[in-house]
Amino acid sequence: MGIATALVRSAFLVNAVYADSGREHGITAQQGQLLCVLMLKPYGMRELGAVLGLAKSSLTGLVDRSVQRGLVRREADPEDGRAVRVALTGAGSELAEVFFTETSRRVEALTDGVDAPDRELLAALLGRLVLENKVPVVFRESCENASASRG
Repeated sequence: MGIATALVRSAFLVNAVYADSGREHGITAQQGQLLCVLMLKPYGMRELGAVLGLAKSSLTGLVDRSVQRGLVRREADPEDGRAVRVALTGAGSELAEVFFTETSRRVEALTDGVDAPDRELLAALLGRLVLENKVPVVFRESCENASASRG
């Protein structure tokens, strides 16, 4: 399998994990992605759209639906009184933690059939690819991964 095919099919595989985790928690895959991004910090709408790769209208709909579910709230931006930021609510934070933990476990399990040295190589290569392409941080490091990479 060529690199382009492998990367595209890998992206579909991870997206399927998001969708499955989301269904189990009564949210869409995009809402799951939104929650994971907002775990890191509140974002302004423009910045959030760039991080998630969504057009303004799509982002507005996603945020509106998430507000209606009580998962996120809009708040005044302390640096720009005309702008709003999107932040997790208490319920959103709780769901984000559960969703993140379950999704991390499922994504990690995708490599269960790969031996430890190859898993480390895969992580190093993908990490380099992400950093070289300046992919925004959209998913925090899991506690297990953070301690393993420091170890």
